[in-house]
Amino acid sequence: MKVSTDPEPDAAASAAAPAGAPTPTGGHRFGAGWLALVLVLGLLLGAGAGFAGPRLLGVPKENSPEAGFLRDMSTHHAQAVEMSMLAHANSADAQVVTLSGDIALTQHGQISTMLAWLREWNLSPTGSQPPMAWMPGAEGSVRNGLMPGMATPDQLATMRKTTGKDLDIQYLTLMRQHHLGGIHMAQAILDLSDEENVTGLARTMVNGQQSEINLIDTMLKRIQQG
Repeated sequence: MKVSTDPEPDAAASAAAPAGAPTPTGGHRFGAGWLALVLVLGLLLGAGAGFAGPRLLGVPKENSPEAGFLRDMSTHHAQAVEMSMLAHANSADAQVVTLSGDIALTQHGQISTMLAWLREWNLSPTGSQPPMAWMPGAEGSVRNGLMPGMATPDQLATMRKTTGKDLDIQYLTLMRQHHLGGIHMAQAILDLSDEENVTGLARTMVNGQQSEINLIDTMLKRIQQG
């Protein structure tokens, strides 16, 4: 299946940034504490909300591709949220601040949805199989415990210490690679599953993350030339 390049809003969470203090470049920043509170509230709401997901009759089983995808993508998304919160808190570029806030909120909301579906299926958020075991031909795609596109511990440590233009370039470069890995995983479940909720979410991920890659490419060119 080919990646769509048509910009399409992410259906899981496309919250607009609230009014707040302007950044040095004129953008609006959520504030680290406020953003963290929103993420926690989203997780709590996801835990108690009634999702349109399938119920116990005929749901995916313990070692199904659907369960493996939801577990692995939740872990994959968690790193994107971590990187995005760092960029959102420390970048001075208005577009980076906005994009990183959007990614953090969107992917955290999707984590809440995926974990809620696992609970509805009476499955644990973690399984007994290794990462990517649900995806045929994925042998060797996990390196040092990291799924496709994920940043290494050293890259994250560097990002935590970086500021200014270097932070923006590092974040956008790492997030671009992260999105490519996520798209690869989402496309795989589209080929493996006919579970409508899972495939619907996967299509949202493919379209939303490809749209963000297009934006990242434009932003990287601007920042690197500036």
